[in-house]
Amino acid sequence: MGSLIGGMIAVVLGIWGIIGWWGWFLRILMGSIPFLLLLGGAIAIFGGITSIKDQIAAKKEEEKIQEEEIREEEKKKEKKEKGAEDKKKE
Repeated sequence: MGSLIGGMIAVVLGIWGIIGWWGWFLRILMGSIPFLLLLGGAIAIFGGITSIKDQIAAKKEEEKIQEEEIREEEKKKEKKEKGAEDKKKE
């Protein structure tokens, strides 16, 4: 309940402050927009780089799994060939 009342008071004071200091508000807004654009751009670049790194890691992991499957298949073929050779020898 206290946070609701506190929030309402903050909204009223915020509106009153914006109306009373409209010129200062616009100056601050004009100064903060380029900074916020730089910050947002930096965050987007960081997120993109992280995404690319994750894709590369996933691709490497997939290739590793495929190589392991190929090795397993080769081992199975070798066992079958040995089994066939052993039967021929008998």
